[in-house]
Amino acid sequence: MRCLYHLPLSPFCRKIRLVLSEKKLDVVLLEEPVWEKRLDFIRLNPASKVPVLKIDGLIISESNAIFEYLEEVYSQTLLLPQNSVDKVEARRFTNWFDDTFHNGVTSKLLYQRVNKKLSKTGQPDSVLIKSGISQLKFHLDYLDKVLEDRRWLAGDTMTIADFAGAAHFSTLDYIGAIDWSMSDSIKIWYSKIKSRPAFRSILKDYLPGFAPPDHYADLDF
Repeated sequence: MRCLYHLPLSPFCRKIRLVLSEKKLDVVLLEEPVWEKRLDFIRLNPASKVPVLKIDGLIISESNAIFEYLEEVYSQTLLLPQNSVDKVEARRFTNWFDDTFHNGVTSKLLYQRVNKKLSKTGQPDSVLIKSGISQLKFHLDYLDKVLEDRRWLAGDTMTIADFAGAAHFSTLDYIGAIDWSMSDSIKIWYSKIKSRPAFRSILKDYLPGFAPPDHYADLDF
């Protein structure tokens, strides 16, 4: 049985859920509150981080390692371009979202507003939240310029880069952190991914105590 240990609003978990769904791989979702440090979960992944995927007799942790395995073994639907230049660009943007964007924005908005409450680790830090808002505007300007000349983040075809970006955007959209009026290019790009069948289960996620804005699950905003 395939199963994915995840958190509903983790962008890294959402990225893998999108990949699994796009490749039409059914999995059982097991929500794992990592702050509880469950011994059974730590035995699976000593880093006590999600996502963790159990598949083909393997236990794979870290989202990029999971993706590379799925891309190589389940190659009927590819999310990396065949062209080496575009492939590098897809990996670059994926890492940019999971590192630069995550550290500057997602961790400061989503984690401060949601994870601290869930894990009962204190009050949100307003200084970090202000920093996250400021950096989000800066990054939106960058992405707007990129998408003015491209249909997808890495070029002419949808790739893992788009799923990585959409995973982060969807979590921030859930908490109402994105002003979609700032960029038509980004809104159109996100709407295209949001409309894919792979996105349906993500749009159905609901975290008690944290209601998403009305447009969250609306494919036309």
